Formats: sequence, structure tokens, C-alpha cells
Amino acid sequence: MSSLTLYTNSMSRGNTVDLLFKLLDVPYQRIELEYGEQMHTAEYLAINPMGKVPALVDGEHIITETAAICVYLADKFIEKGLAPAFNSPQRAAYYRWFFFTAGPIEAAFTTHAMGLQLDEAQQKMSGFGSFKRVMDCLETGLSNAAPYICGQQLTAIDVYVGAFLLFMEKINFIENSAVINHYLDTLKSHPKFAKSIVS
Repeated sequence: MSSLTLYTNSMSRGNTVDLLFKLLDVPYQRIELEYGEQMHTAEYLAINPMGKVPALVDGEHIITETAAICVYLADKFIEKGLAPAFNSPQRAAYYRWFFFTAGPIEAAFTTHAMGLQLDEAQQKMSGFGSFKRVMDCLETGLSNAAPYICGQQLTAIDVYVGAFLLFMEKINFIENSAVINHYLDTLKSHPKFAKSIVS
């Protein structure tokens, strides 16, 4: 039996971790928690005091936050090829876009979804500035993909960014630019990625 247990919900960011598990092709136990009471039991709060999913338990180790789980798994199974080598210069882009997506992009999209408009002073105080600035930065990064964020190797950062953008596309939250469409088309043409998002 696998030592990996993923606590998640099918309507959560945990879907990104499920997608990564499919690409890694390693066994894990998946525990579906309902929103509300199941995420606030004493047992689960001992795993994630935030009362949110996803959370990964690997033996005695607990990893929360989708980006952290993705980085952890890709490194744990680095022989699967979904993370740059530890001494690779591609680690720079790998880390940069993981944390940019988990930080500024998440904050900007949440604020935008709530209909909040930050004034100039608030933009200076925030970690993301403005929704437009974040989108412009993301597009700059994706326009440099060759064809993936870390070059010719599909990695966990493509899974993380790709899943986020595919969800935004699905709910019609943003109008995809030519750059975003090209990047998503590249992901959809990758045999293992394409198979994983439909299976």
C-alpha cells in the first residue's frame, strides 16, 4: 500500500495534484472530503489547521498548498522526468513560475473574481499590483516557453500553470490571448498530458 495519501475534493485545487499523479503514474490513496464538517474534524485539522484541501501525507510528513505538493512530488519521483535536475539552470524558471502562480496570480485572480479594484496606493502595497500587470507578466513568461516553461521538458510547473489556465478557460473567467492559447495547445498536444486531462 502506498504511503502517499491525498486529502482532496473533486471541486478543489486538488484536481491539479490528481493530474500530476496521473502523469507520475505512482500509487496513492485518495480521500475525498466534503466541504464543511469533514474538513474541520479534529483529525483533519491536525493535518491541515487551515481546514482546506488539498493536503498530502507521506508517512510522517505533511505537505499542504497545491504548489508545494506539486514540487514535493515531482522531486520525490524525479526519475519520472517532471522536474528539472537539481543542478539544472532550468530550476530558476521552475521555481520562479511556481511561486509567481501560487502568489501574485492566485491573489490577483481572487481579487478580480470578487470585483475588487485596487487604487494606485493599494496596488503599491499588494504583492501583485494589478490584475493586468499579473496577466502581462504571465504572458511574457509563456511567450518565452520553448515550448514548455522549462524548455523542451514538460515539468510539474506546466501541470500547475496549465491546470490553472484550463480551469480559467472552462469557467470563461478570462479571454485567452494568442500567447495563452498557443501554450495550452502545446500542452494539449503532449500525449501524456492530453490523456491525463480527459481520463
